[in-house]
Amino acid sequence: MDILQVFQSFQTQEQAVEYLENVRWHGKPVCPYCKAESVCRHASPDRAGQRWQCQSCTRAFSATVGTIFHGTHIGLRDWFLMLALMLNAKKSASACQIARDLGIRRPTVWSMMHRARMAMANDPAQADLLHGIVEADEVYIGGKPRKANRREDNRPHTRGRGTKKTPVIGFVERGGRVRAMVARPRQLSAKGISKFVNRFVDKAGTILITDEFGGYNHVSAEMLHARINHSKEYANGLIHTNTIEGFWSLVKRAWYGQHHYYSKKYMNLYIAEACYKYNQRRVADSFESTMGLMAAA
Repeated sequence: MDILQVFQSFQTQEQAVEYLENVRWHGKPVCPYCKAESVCRHASPDRAGQRWQCQSCTRAFSATVGTIFHGTHIGLRDWFLMLALMLNAKKSASACQIARDLGIRRPTVWSMMHRARMAMANDPAQADLLHGIVEADEVYIGGKPRKANRREDNRPHTRGRGTKKTPVIGFVERGGRVRAMVARPRQLSAKGISKFVNRFVDKAGTILITDEFGGYNHVSAEMLHARINHSKEYANGLIHTNTIEGFWSLVKRAWYGQHHYYSKKYMNLYIAEACYKYNQRRVADSFESTMGLMAAA
């Protein structure tokens, strides 16, 4: 569902609430507090059709309770438009841009987007281990050092390892899912990378393809492992890391073109958003599946 379809489908708050109820309960509402199924519509005339009453614990509730929409003063229609803009932006969208599009304050949109990113990061559907042909690589996110005032001080700067940029390690199935997360520099040792492999990859059913980085040395003793020497070639038949490099290009474009800066506190959420949208790329209606995730968050 694109932004125009969302705009046309949800003209009122009531339509948005009805859609959320169908996505969350599929016609069988359940009390979010006691999980009882004996519920009925709330009798309050000013909230008719939007709230429910549990006949077991006697508490009133709406479809937003327990979701990322709970406790917000922003209408569901604006939430849906924000999610559509996020999902349709392949290289991400900034809070400033969406705030201008929706006419909402930037801090409010920033908070809304982070709620959505937290739900994406905790998506249970992405928790399964990767298998098959899996590529692994690292990327370093951050800006270039500022040029010095004196010309003779502007020496060439190092790139990647050895810089002050933040490292991110990732694993991707050929034609499948990707998993990535922020890592501390000391976690990119042989022992640290082995822990990441154990966390994300099914070693028994996988052949891991990496570059010549020495941090992958221990992996060879634990599973099938192939390397590509980038100083000589970029691909040797099926042995290459082009898939993960393509994913990194999306992550870098989001940083350079949209966000420009990630705080260490929230950087993993931005990486989680990139992973989620990459894994949803072949879903026919990613908006509906994402709404199901947001309703369950």
